[in-house]
Amino acid sequence: MAEKKISKDVAEKIQELQIIEQSLQAMIMQKQSLQMELSEISEALDELEEAKGDVYKIIGQIMVKSKKEDLKKDLGSRKDIIELKLRNFEKQEKSLKERLTKLRDEVMSELR
Repeated sequence: MAEKKISKDVAEKIQELQIIEQSLQAMIMQKQSLQMELSEISEALDELEEAKGDVYKIIGQIMVKSKKEDLKKDLGSRKDIIELKLRNFEKQEKSLKERLTKLRDEVMSELR
């Protein structure tokens, strides 16, 4: 059976495919981390709503008494930032997936 030689162009596209796949994997891991953090913040906000009495904020390795409204504001701001980052990740992920599909199609058609 004769082996087909891969052109330089196809080899470069395959290498680019690998790079995109690695970038996509890294992005997915970061996105999952942000989703976990968002979930934790949402739970903290729910607990804060139900909290009666004193509330505390962890700073480094100590807990500091805080005002409930200040904590809500801080957590709300952090939640907004994470949601924005997640939307950006989703846009980038979509773009990478589209590029990945296009490159795969190009490589497959050239290898036939």
